[in-house]
Amino acid sequence: MNTDTAHFTLAPRRVARGVLAAACGAMLLLSGCASLQGADPRDPIEPVNRKIYGFNDVVDRMFLKPVATAYNDVTPRPVRVGVSNFFSNASDVWSFFNNVVQLKPKESVETLARVSVNTVLGLGGVLDVASEIGIEQHKEDFGQTMGFWGVPSGPYLVLPILGPSTVRDAAALRLDTLGNPLSDVDPIRTRNQITLINAVDTRAGYLRAGQTLQEAALDPYSFIRDVYLQKRRNDIYDGRPPEDGEPPEATPTPPAAPASAAQ
Repeated sequence: MNTDTAHFTLAPRRVARGVLAAACGAMLLLSGCASLQGADPRDPIEPVNRKIYGFNDVVDRMFLKPVATAYNDVTPRPVRVGVSNFFSNASDVWSFFNNVVQLKPKESVETLARVSVNTVLGLGGVLDVASEIGIEQHKEDFGQTMGFWGVPSGPYLVLPILGPSTVRDAAALRLDTLGNPLSDVDPIRTRNQITLINAVDTRAGYLRAGQTLQEAALDPYSFIRDVYLQKRRNDIYDGRPPEDGEPPEATPTPPAAPASAAQ
């Protein structure tokens, strides 16, 4: 393997290590930034997060958005749908594990059925046959599993390249990556190409939303933060979060989650 190829094949591991290092560095800054006047208590390191958000925005405008736009313009819609279905089906394998660990029998059975149907009848997941026959999708990641079992979300974090997160979700990233069956694809160069296609496809799905955000939000950073934190809270409670000021114990979700499973 030549030097250029070696650097390329190690890229995902370096990115993962860099992301985790950034998260740890951000946590070390908590004590120094928590006393900021007027800071959102959920976002005590906002100045640091805003700098990372600005970096991500530059990367997006210079690289990710143009590539995603070209992908949308050149690739026929049926092909784009098939690509999205394929990656969604692969992620359902990890969702199945997390549904099992969260003691959700109905969701576990339905997720396993989705993977089986879409893999066998849907040409490896390119066709979403399961949705057509009414099998519901239940997306779960390890950050949600940690929240289900009572691990608090911790402060809001913006990760380089990866974007919005929390301390808990950042800690779960490594397992989420390893839990995706595509992480075992060999050779490594093919795995990297699949990762790149997934990133472009994901960004292409947000093109319209990104345009709307820039036009409507006075402060895109705050808007993204608030939407992300609210969505993650809804994810933990399966769309039924307790009302503000109401103790989590008052609204258990079936099967009952630990009382401390709160954002």
